[in-house]
Amino acid sequence: MPALVIAIGYFLGSIPFGLLLTRLGGAGDLRAIGSGNIGATNVLRTGRRGLAAATLFLDGLKGALAAWLGAQFLGEGGAVLAGVSALVGHCYPLWLRFLGGKGVATMLGVSLALAWPVGVAFAIVWLGAMALSRISSVGGMSAAISAPLSAWLLGLISLLPAFAAMAVLVLWRHRPNIVRLLRGEEPRIGASRS
Repeated sequence: MPALVIAIGYFLGSIPFGLLLTRLGGAGDLRAIGSGNIGATNVLRTGRRGLAAATLFLDGLKGALAAWLGAQFLGEGGAVLAGVSALVGHCYPLWLRFLGGKGVATMLGVSLALAWPVGVAFAIVWLGAMALSRISSVGGMSAAISAPLSAWLLGLISLLPAFAAMAVLVLWRHRPNIVRLLRGEEPRIGASRS
């Protein structure tokens, strides 16, 4: 049963909504635009705000749905397994040669499903850090780091390893952004890449 839960989470997470929506919307191949990333920030670079918002929503929804389905099979443990697997699926989708997104929206969805107060804190930090810095990656990484900290402060010790693992994965996916931040070369929102 755990293997089934992991598979469900992974395959849900690996649905590349950004890529699908931009193709259906006539915006071309998202991987050939901006940073080449399949997430909402890069969809925004197509100039299609509606598609970017839909990508953000659906990438979050697939994470939340995976965690919810996992809970139906194996309770909290299943929710964690499926939720983390969904994040892995988003970041490393089989269909795209394991070249996926950075996982911020999907982690938000998983966080809301596992412990909604952590998800709310995640969203607030994401929006706040992005508004202050005007840099998408700063918002996303700050939000990811806030999740295990929020879980710890709220006493959700059983969920702490899952939030920490997801945060590490999101930070790992942001390695090029971190390098550019250290060099002072990371573009602000509205620039050519993120």
